[in-house]
Amino acid sequence: MVQLTKIYTRGGDQGETSLADGARVPKHDPRVETYGTVDEANAVLGIARLHTGRDRESDDMLARIQNDLFDLGADLATPEDGRRGSGGLRILSSQVDRLEQEIDVMNARLKPLESFILPGGSPLGAYLHLARTVVRRAERHATQLAALHPVNPEAVKYLNRLSDHLFVLSRRVNDDGANDVLWVPGANR
Repeated sequence: MVQLTKIYTRGGDQGETSLADGARVPKHDPRVETYGTVDEANAVLGIARLHTGRDRESDDMLARIQNDLFDLGADLATPEDGRRGSGGLRILSSQVDRLEQEIDVMNARLKPLESFILPGGSPLGAYLHLARTVVRRAERHATQLAALHPVNPEAVKYLNRLSDHLFVLSRRVNDDGANDVLWVPGANR
């Protein structure tokens, strides 16, 4: 476990930060950008969870996902080809599989889509859509990072599946799609 006794270190005052293996990189490094965006998605999910109310199932899923996102951040912060790469915490295929199983269960209750969905429907649904878009950005950063450095392929899969999960969950919390806000192409011409 991590034990933090002092929050500020002054180590980043010159625009650099340390990765999990101790390597120093600029704060704008693609790896830092990627795990920083994962952290941003996690923060949005924290806000979403404030709106789950009595929906214990959604809250439990989101709690697991938030923990997974810390695992993902640790994975991305530990370069596979770095000093601690072989012993780093990594996203596993079982975590991706769990997302797929949850998607399948939720999606079985929903009618097929006949239009694209606009973010909204309920506060929880809107925050889940916001989280989904941040996860998509994290995925874009992860694939860009993977073009430059070795990245755990399960980490990229997790992000891809998570955005799908959040989309389906947003439909489920919007009364199984009944309160989805549908896009009407050209409606305001």
